[in-house]
Amino acid sequence: MLGVGFGQLAGANQMRVAAQAAAMGGNVRVGMEDSLWVGAGKLAESNAQQVTNVRKILEGLGLEIASSDEAREILSLKGGDKVNF
Repeated sequence: MLGVGFGQLAGANQMRVAAQAAAMGGNVRVGMEDSLWVGAGKLAESNAQQVTNVRKILEGLGLEIASSDEAREILSLKGGDKVNF
């Protein structure tokens, strides 16, 4: 499932580390706050591009991706509709 784990400190190797972390049973997260890259020598255009890329990698490994509700539960988050901002 996609969540937070040891795949978050990868920098330019973010996708490789995410794949390895997930293959070893860890949860992963990606984003431009961790790396500006989407692949070898290719700058990411957005966080969404990185998420789409890592999702393809994880699904290719036969791994399940958490839904947004499942991710909020894993991370003990309330969700935007349950906060008073």
